[in-house]
Amino acid sequence: MSSESPAVRVGIIGGGLMGREAASALARWFALLDFPVRAELTAVCELDRARLDWFSQVPTVKLLTADSREFLGRDDIDVVYVAVPHHLHEQMYLEVLRAGKDLLAEKPFGIDLAAARRIRDEAKKLGRFVRVSSEFPFLPGVQRVLQLARSGTLGRLLEIRAGFLHSSDLDPTKPINWKRQNRFCGEIGVMGDLGLHVAHVPLRLGWRAASVHAQLQKIITRRPDGKGGTAECDTWDNAVLHANVPVADYTVPMTLELKRMAPTEMNTWYLEVFGTERGARYSTKEPKTLWTYRREKEQAWSKTDLGFATPFPTITGGIFEPGFPDILQQMWAAFIAERAGALGDRFGCATPDEAVASHEWWRAALTSQEEQTVVPIR
Repeated sequence: MSSESPAVRVGIIGGGLMGREAASALARWFALLDFPVRAELTAVCELDRARLDWFSQVPTVKLLTADSREFLGRDDIDVVYVAVPHHLHEQMYLEVLRAGKDLLAEKPFGIDLAAARRIRDEAKKLGRFVRVSSEFPFLPGVQRVLQLARSGTLGRLLEIRAGFLHSSDLDPTKPINWKRQNRFCGEIGVMGDLGLHVAHVPLRLGWRAASVHAQLQKIITRRPDGKGGTAECDTWDNAVLHANVPVADYTVPMTLELKRMAPTEMNTWYLEVFGTERGARYSTKEPKTLWTYRREKEQAWSKTDLGFATPFPTITGGIFEPGFPDILQQMWAAFIAERAGALGDRFGCATPDEAVASHEWWRAALTSQEEQTVVPIR
């Protein structure tokens, strides 16, 4: 990567938590070693003035605006990252695509299945490059589980388990926000907020649910509204999906666990894959530890400590451990590399088709909960 080579010029719509994280990842782009493409942040669109002013410290930024039309009319933006509430996804994503920009979208890629399909279809029609945010697969431990799952050495697949767990919503005094109201986050609730993070790896490995039985929970139904009163909290707080996955000539059970109320859990993402010959499990609760087993006379788990072995090499030494800012930058590197045709055999960001497939699971889960039955997925 040469400082003289043309840069991919990135714009951000939504300057909140994830918008600032994206700016940080782009500002540290030089940490990537031998990366074929430069990327830099050039514009930000955000309604809140204080949030917008934060980006003024980024030296490559040329435009700070609250006007999305001014933002999308710029010729010096190639790629747009959009981090806004779910009910705005369809409108904002379509505007970005129709303005001739490529898109790194946030999950769940639309407030519901119909919106996700419309966004995907418009991107295909316009020929735009679109991917969806999902950072956790870029952790070294997840990469090792992926390698094992693809190696053909698992034997007959026995079971798949994946989940994403939070605990902060156990506090009944936590004020309500848009993620706890259906009109902003959609009827799928926690499945929209956490779901694609969990579905990304199974979908990439070809483990597609043929049917779903769901157990959904609404636990705290009113929260403080921040104005001295309370407001209705009408989203699903926890979701457990039991799916049947066709593999070769047999069916494998897959459990997906998505919870905002999981005691003691702080942003815990996990993946477990069990076969008759070998298996693996990884959790961010033990971020540098990979657990594996191999079928022998006695069954036992083996523990391996992992270092900084990310898909895209960086200046960071292999003896250190990656954190969230590192895997977010790895996701951005995968997006920029794939857009440039330089991804190779590395793991890529979630695709629009995968986002739509995850929405099909969440839609089936809603039906399963309502009808108390197993719901087939075409």
